[in-house]
Amino acid sequence: MDQPVILYEDPHIVICLKPVGYLSEDSGTARCMPAMLREHYRAAGKNSYIATVHRLDKVVGGVMVFSRRKEVTGKLTAAVQAHQITKEYLAILRGHPAQPSAELTDLLFRDAAHNKSFVVKRMRKGVREARLSYREVGRTDALSLVRIRLHTGRTHQIRVQFSSRSLPLLGDIRYGSKDPNCSAALWSYRLAFTHPITGKPVDVCHLPPDGYPWSLFADSLSHLENT
Repeated sequence: MDQPVILYEDPHIVICLKPVGYLSEDSGTARCMPAMLREHYRAAGKNSYIATVHRLDKVVGGVMVFSRRKEVTGKLTAAVQAHQITKEYLAILRGHPAQPSAELTDLLFRDAAHNKSFVVKRMRKGVREARLSYREVGRTDALSLVRIRLHTGRTHQIRVQFSSRSLPLLGDIRYGSKDPNCSAALWSYRLAFTHPITGKPVDVCHLPPDGYPWSLFADSLSHLENT
């Protein structure tokens, strides 16, 4: 099993990078983050309790926080549900947004049977509001790099909100953009929150890995790292 890339840890929480292709939650058959972290801590002779408190899609990589204590799990989960954890993402869109920055609000319906979400026009059973804000930070002739802040956490929210505006994420086959060289170009870039035990601020950022498609925006990402 691969070794986790740990960005911050203490006896209560661990913040690490989830690789693309790993599940966020426990799985008995697929590669998953909790198992990777437990094995890491067992090998180090440390407490190996790990609990997932928020999720990233399997095709998405980036910064995640996990609980290392049972008494912390509920506190972190409550903070996620109350939107008290700042979540920022980087995404590469196929196309260019009409505005360089904006807030997007939609009604999303999740089709659980097909694991897909849709923008709908009116509220009904199974529909929830989805809201995010974005800022364009780079572009090529055909693509845009955007920095996104989530204000709600709906299934596939970023992917479907942009796709519904004819701006699918590069490589996101499920929502209308094929690319043989990458899956959905979405990266969990930043998590910021108040530590559930110490009360101190925690703020962790990490840029996407080198290589396609992020290499198309190397200059923009370099500038982002220095701002």
